[in-house]
Amino acid sequence: QVQLVESGGGLVQAGESLRLSCAASGTICSIIAMGWYRQAPGKQRELVASITSVGFINYVDSVKGRFTISRDNAKNMLYLQMNSLKPEDTAVYYCNQLPPVATWWGQGTQVTVSS
Repeated sequence: QVQLVESGGGLVQAGESLRLSCAASGTICSIIAMGWYRQAPGKQRELVASITSVGFINYVDSVKGRFTISRDNAKNMLYLQMNSLKPEDTAVYYCNQLPPVATWWGQGTQVTVSS
């Protein structure tokens, strides 16, 4: 069973930065496409950023130029560097495969951006 553990969230002010981490069991990070997802209160979960096994990257338009996704295959880690945070970035952030596997969802990490 794959386990994904997200960390690094917190409460910050608008304009500040956070770095999220996702620790994956096994060696899945190196062989599959992974993504960061987020779910804001009252909204559906959305894909924010993704990275394939060969490093092809995509971002949702709302975070382009502010967020950077990366992976460390040797450590089975996925990261999301979030700069210039905005209140609308407030959400619970999750990592998962792209497309997501239902049984892989972790607890997520809460990101709250105050104005």
